[in-house]
Amino acid sequence: MGDCTKHLKTLKDNSVDLIITSPPYADQRKDTYGGISTHEYVDWFLPISKELLRVLKPTGTFILNIKEKVQNGERSTYVMELILEMKKQGWLWTEEFIWHKKNSYPGKWPNRFRDAWERLLQFNKNKKFNMYQEEVMIPTGDWAKSRLKKLSETDKKRDNSKVKSGFGKNISNWIDREYAYPTNVLHLATECNNKSHSAAFPESLPEWFIKLFTKEGDTVLDPFMGSGTTNIVAQRLYRNSIGIDIMPEYYNMVKSELSQYKLLLCEQNAVYGNENSNHQSGDNLCGTEYKQVPPKPYRQAKRAKTKNNT
Repeated sequence: MGDCTKHLKTLKDNSVDLIITSPPYADQRKDTYGGISTHEYVDWFLPISKELLRVLKPTGTFILNIKEKVQNGERSTYVMELILEMKKQGWLWTEEFIWHKKNSYPGKWPNRFRDAWERLLQFNKNKKFNMYQEEVMIPTGDWAKSRLKKLSETDKKRDNSKVKSGFGKNISNWIDREYAYPTNVLHLATECNNKSHSAAFPESLPEWFIKLFTKEGDTVLDPFMGSGTTNIVAQRLYRNSIGIDIMPEYYNMVKSELSQYKLLLCEQNAVYGNENSNHQSGDNLCGTEYKQVPPKPYRQAKRAKTKNNT
């Protein structure tokens, strides 16, 4: 059974600001990773999450993209079981985001509709963690133009919920506001630039979380790198990144894609699941520290170029 803790152990304690990853789902991607059964999944993942807990900074965040499968006509409970066991490890299950796949593949099943969403579970080590909410604000939309044109007296003060829920609102607070905070539902299409992986992220997915939980110069880790989408986006946003994967073809693909950057890439020879593999690569960068060039010179150069062209 594959175990990326081998390379996670080379990372220092409290050294990573954001972990965002999508490990192989239970009994899926068998041709690529061998597959892990629902009965074995929790025991397989806990040693990995233990190492992730060690390397994550006290102010950091772990985003886990995972989804239950349908088994014998009902949803499996392995994700819920994993959450409970991770809480025992010391993780705080802080939030759950929903990724709504706007262009999910159509289909028909006798007892359910097509799957159009996936979980993005947020875990933290502490209740207080770095979060830059202003970086992901969205336009308020056209509703504000008509809704705020003529306010009633009720709109000008806090109007508490009539059902005693504890919620309240003051409509007048939205006057002249162009942006609002988003919800915990992300409406993103599934297309991605890199089609060479069986389960690649759309770039907009890690980009949203990288902006929300990190700043320039922070370190982002993906222990199941795959096609390297998280690492590519992190580098583009001037973050340092670390990627780990067992498949040589993915490792080499990402290495080529990011050849203009200095990136810490780790690969392991063990495989996930029950299949064995003799694939090895001579390009083992693990254990060597590769830092991205600091972002400030990039930004200064970009501004200087713009100034010279005007």
